[in-house]
Amino acid sequence: MATTSDIRKGLCIRYNHDIYKIIEFLHVKPGKGPAFVRTKLKSVTTGKVIDNTFSAGHKIDDVRVETHKFQYLYSEGEFYHFMNTEDYTQIRLLREALDTPELMKEGEVVTVIINTEDNAPLSVEMPPHVILEVTATEPGVKGNTATNATKPATVETGAEIQVPLFIDEGDKIRVDTEKGQYQERIKG
Repeated sequence: MATTSDIRKGLCIRYNHDIYKIIEFLHVKPGKGPAFVRTKLKSVTTGKVIDNTFSAGHKIDDVRVETHKFQYLYSEGEFYHFMNTEDYTQIRLLREALDTPELMKEGEVVTVIINTEDNAPLSVEMPPHVILEVTATEPGVKGNTATNATKPATVETGAEIQVPLFIDEGDKIRVDTEKGQYQERIKG
């Protein structure tokens, strides 16, 4: 059993007969009244995100987890197939277990969180950013750069991302996997 002081991003807890992963939290100490922790929880089984507030010192049932590196192989309908990079065993996960499956390309190495009680995979953590090639975008119009204007671009995984006007087809870009946003163009 843990308490609210143990809450951190990525912690998996048992709550309302389900397992949730903490994706955001904020310790709040108001001027009046007791302290509390405001959290955003994501269900590892359904992918649904809920907001919840725990009072300070509240006992939470944490789930013991291990992390393993897996390589993304391919997708088949709603299932995504991965291979353990250490012992080459393969697993398949539902789309809901992934945070941003549209940014994952074949061969990408991700971290899979596994419940130690029953060895069931709970969720997949992407690297902080990925490098993807732009496969389709409209050409930028000269003179339209007075502000931070953006245009939609389709990348090699099929995802659509807003990019600056100077990005062309064939350019490689770095994408933040947490927000799904363009970060920078990769030269060479």
